[in-house]
Amino acid sequence: MTIDFIREWSKFQRPGAPDLYPDGLVDQIEELNELIYPKINNGVYRCGFASSQDAYERAYRELWDALDQVTERLARQRYLVGDHITLADIRLFTTLVRFDPVYHGHFKANRSKLSEIPVLWGYLRDLFQTPGFGDTIDFPDIKAHYYVVHKEVNPTQVVPVGPDLSGLLTSHGREELGGSPFGDGTPPDPVRHDERPPAGSNPLYT
Repeated sequence: MTIDFIREWSKFQRPGAPDLYPDGLVDQIEELNELIYPKINNGVYRCGFASSQDAYERAYRELWDALDQVTERLARQRYLVGDHITLADIRLFTTLVRFDPVYHGHFKANRSKLSEIPVLWGYLRDLFQTPGFGDTIDFPDIKAHYYVVHKEVNPTQVVPVGPDLSGLLTSHGREELGGSPFGDGTPPDPVRHDERPPAGSNPLYT
């Protein structure tokens, strides 16, 4: 669906919209997706919904092996592929931004919090602070969805208050690795006031 939006609906994109799926990087993006989707995006779910100890531990090992691989890659470059944000970064962001609030505890993916992993925490902060990323996130809504809907995982439906996510706005220093978020494109306009997450939804909206 994401590729369809980028390729088939391109005529509806705003002027200056960045190319998130450049022809010259497609092979690299899809090669990475063969790691990111099954082992990370879906890997947290395989941990959380495992029906046996063996299945859980296998998914846990595969998740953290994959996270270690992207950590190694991101230690030497600002973005996953090329010198600007691509679909690979968007695919990974959707899981990373939920990791500490949900997956670490709720899905037992708890080797470390991302805030304890300097490279991944810096990368997440970099993306979160980029227009079009953090300004669309509603953490209370995310937590309510997982902790309330997944009764088999959290039968009490109690939603945790934490963690403190104010650190997402701290300096990340990843500009030193080079690159720029939108390449030859331009950032999106600020989120319309009537479409913004409510006050208190994340550190950007106090």
